[in-house]
Amino acid sequence: MKVRDILKSKSRGPATVVLETPLSECVISMADEDLGSLVVMDGPKVAGLLTFREVIQVLARRQKELRSGPTPPVADLKVSEVMNPTPLCTTPDVELHELRALMIRQHQRYLPVLDNGVLIGVLSFHDVARTVFEEQEFENRMLKSYIGDWPGGDAAHA
Repeated sequence: MKVRDILKSKSRGPATVVLETPLSECVISMADEDLGSLVVMDGPKVAGLLTFREVIQVLARRQKELRSGPTPPVADLKVSEVMNPTPLCTTPDVELHELRALMIRQHQRYLPVLDNGVLIGVLSFHDVARTVFEEQEFENRMLKSYIGDWPGGDAAHA
């Protein structure tokens, strides 16, 4: 199975914002739409990725700064000031096992999927885990069916 196959099972396309989007709007969208990431676009090009990790980091940084004096409100920040400007991306032809290894090794929960530089989706670690689970469930059903059809298969279960 490949990245393109996993994308087919997703019910929605990638959620995007532009560089100038206020961080406060991003946080509201992520909460309201139950999103773990937003792809930040600069025209047709991926400029970065905002995940809950970057949001937590900026909140922690601002909280520490408050101890030493006043700072501008987090609400005044633009997504371009908080996003990861060099997100790890993948392509539609990457195999599932390669994708899992990449996400684990690089400690990435979300990966934009680019096809010839064009954003076509975002995969989460949850998407990958769901796909693996569904594949294993299917294989188990097939094996049980095969064993049940084997001569003497029912006797083994008796």
